[in-house]
Amino acid sequence: MGKIIAVVNQKGGVGKTTTAVNLSAGVGIAGKKVLVVDSDPQGNTTSGYGISKKNAAATSYEVLLGGVSAQGAVQETGFKNVDLIPSSMNLAAAEIDLIEVTHRESRLKTALANLREKYDYIFIDCPPSLGLITINALVAADTVLVPIQCEYYALEGLSQLISSVRQVKRLYNSTLEIEGIVLTMYDSRLNLTNQVVSEIKKYFADKLYKTAIPRAVRISEAPSHGCPIQYYDARSKGAAAYNDLAKEFLKKNRRV
Repeated sequence: MGKIIAVVNQKGGVGKTTTAVNLSAGVGIAGKKVLVVDSDPQGNTTSGYGISKKNAAATSYEVLLGGVSAQGAVQETGFKNVDLIPSSMNLAAAEIDLIEVTHRESRLKTALANLREKYDYIFIDCPPSLGLITINALVAADTVLVPIQCEYYALEGLSQLISSVRQVKRLYNSTLEIEGIVLTMYDSRLNLTNQVVSEIKKYFADKLYKTAIPRAVRISEAPSHGCPIQYYDARSKGAAAYNDLAKEFLKKNRRV
């Protein structure tokens, strides 16, 4: 049965979507069958895989509201072993539309249940908030992957996120665990970066991935070309970093 990983950080601009796109691509390149669910109304994961948000016949919004099955919303990305359920701006209304729906926090879990046998890994890219859409992802997920930018407020945000994960675990999903923490926009030359890394290691050493994602122009450029970094510039240090992260992720999951 496929494993579901929610990629979560309530702060924007920390490399969450970039990690969802490039890690899932790396896992696909490694030979695993992957589904990516874009549950962020901004739809950057959708466009990052070169799929038009405007032309999508069915999206994660319809899946959440029950208008279409998850299978009915799946699109092939054209990249090795990766399928996608796209997002659209309609998803911004989902928080309101779901208010009076029974079991509204488990809509995504129910929708994805029939797809778990088809994929090795299902990655859910979440919006930069801890609202109802993110709660749906946490209820559906087996684990939570947290990308963190190496900056001053990172630990404060991480503490808040861990608290929310624990609350969801207590109320809705007793088996939810932290998959790992990924450092993004990493620059070892900066004192602040090293201070943040030191603090994270102090509290979450067993969850911190050894692979850190560097600041790299090519990583920033890849989404505008509608492809993961491994396909935009396979020889770049960004591609190497995300491939290393995918290998570390898979090794960790083999061990489990």
